[in-house]
Amino acid sequence: MTDASIPPRADRLRLAIAQFNPTVGDIDGNLALARRARAQAAAANADLVLLSELFLSGYPPEDLVLKPAFVAACRAALDALVADTADGGPGVIVGLPWREGDKLHNAVALVDGGRIEGVRFKVDLPNYGEFDEKRVFQSGPLPGPVGFRGIRLGLPVCEDAWSDEVCECLAETGAELLLVPNGSPFHAGKPEVRLQVMVSRVVETGLPLVYCNQVGGQDELVFDGASFALQADRSLAFQMPEFAEALEVTDWQRDGDGVWACVRGPAHALPDADAALWHACVLGFRDYVEKNGFPGVVLGLSGGIDSAVVAAMAVDALGPERVHCVMLPYRYTSQESLVDAKACADALKLRYDTVGIAPAVEGFQAALSDLFAGTESGVTEENIQSRARGVVLMAISNKFGHMVATTGNKSEMSVGYATLYGDMNGGFNPIKDLYKTRVYKLAAWRNANRPDGLLGPDGEVIPTNILTKVPSAELRENQTDQDSLPDYEILDDILECLVEKEMSVGDIEARGHDRALIHRIEHLLYVAEYKRRQSAPGVKITRKNFGRDRRYPITNRFRDRS
Repeated sequence: MTDASIPPRADRLRLAIAQFNPTVGDIDGNLALARRARAQAAAANADLVLLSELFLSGYPPEDLVLKPAFVAACRAALDALVADTADGGPGVIVGLPWREGDKLHNAVALVDGGRIEGVRFKVDLPNYGEFDEKRVFQSGPLPGPVGFRGIRLGLPVCEDAWSDEVCECLAETGAELLLVPNGSPFHAGKPEVRLQVMVSRVVETGLPLVYCNQVGGQDELVFDGASFALQADRSLAFQMPEFAEALEVTDWQRDGDGVWACVRGPAHALPDADAALWHACVLGFRDYVEKNGFPGVVLGLSGGIDSAVVAAMAVDALGPERVHCVMLPYRYTSQESLVDAKACADALKLRYDTVGIAPAVEGFQAALSDLFAGTESGVTEENIQSRARGVVLMAISNKFGHMVATTGNKSEMSVGYATLYGDMNGGFNPIKDLYKTRVYKLAAWRNANRPDGLLGPDGEVIPTNILTKVPSAELRENQTDQDSLPDYEILDDILECLVEKEMSVGDIEARGHDRALIHRIEHLLYVAEYKRRQSAPGVKITRKNFGRDRRYPITNRFRDRS
């Protein structure tokens, strides 16, 4: 029932916004979270609790919703929540997959007083970037408001509020307040984008709007929370924290003209750009480990910037007692790297061991000596070193259960400067979507900052020498990355143009880059696609990460000759 025809009676509303961290497929656990939110809201005398999109199933559930048993379990969880509300306490707005006849919908239900007061279906199903909802859901009809204790509530679901049609329909059919449950993943700059889009909805409808977003990691996606509300005059009514679970109770009042306004709400400051990226990587890393049941992580600590940053993120996410770092030296490992790796481990207060790989490398070389006789030593022999390290780390993982964390950055993954079954071994990579220049910047930021919520120590956790020395894979004598790559400032700018902006070679050349170099980097980008398809998942940070957002064919002969 919609109750849209009920005349307005209430002039006050105490609304609790639950910015929680559901887990995909953990329906019982998500129901327990919803009950916890309702109990907290009841203790604060709230009237209504707003939860995020597809909360009972977890978001995004992807093809899980094609299983009838999964959808049925979500409905059973809703029925249990409905029964809870018969106690006369707060009503609940909660998302779940909903089957209506032969159609499956991304739905939101309002339950109160032991009844389902209304169900609304998502109209605008996103089908771009990380979203693929048209694959599994059917679009719902344009909705009207749902009545709740004398208030007409508009319930646009996530993408429904990113364009004007649904919200305008709700306003025209009598909605007084827009409550938007969201599963909006993070990327750099996303909070500002959300705010501007929601301001547009308020301008168009003249209605105040509450934006409730989930928080937490789900595979490669990170949801940052940062829920907020806008008054009818477009001013910010309240702001919840970013990258943290929270339940905030807000008070709303209707004025003499019938316009609702928030008269009490939180005012949290959002982190700056570098802090947000660090928090996103840490949160995504932590939740991947926790939600998949790993006791901790193990990684190779080389004395270089990438592994040092991953080690610091691991400690911030899990605490030092759950992080095991291993130095894997060979004849080309410099004394400087040995010193830097040990200093980093000491600063982070984690377990640190050394396992020399010379016996493994020399064993492979001996086994292959007849077959390789008469050939030049080169990349093949370098890759044997990397693969030997990968075997050692995987053996430690198999023996003790810790997940191997990989440490390649986006610059390396773009151009294929990584070894399959070697340094690419592992279960997750928190810096996979960070270009090398950004890795350096975040390392410097972390040395100067330790915000609340991080489990690592204060002070310099990444030795200064790691930040200042020339980067090298140390797979041969006197090797540096710039032996075969341009400076990372140049490389990263070209890659951002090619990957994030899809710019032509001609337009990139106009930025001042050498045309032959651009063609070379474009070629490396394309031919490394097969490697990226076999890489570990990692936190999405940019607008276009590899895998979910950028879906290029492996077999691909196109080259831009513009």
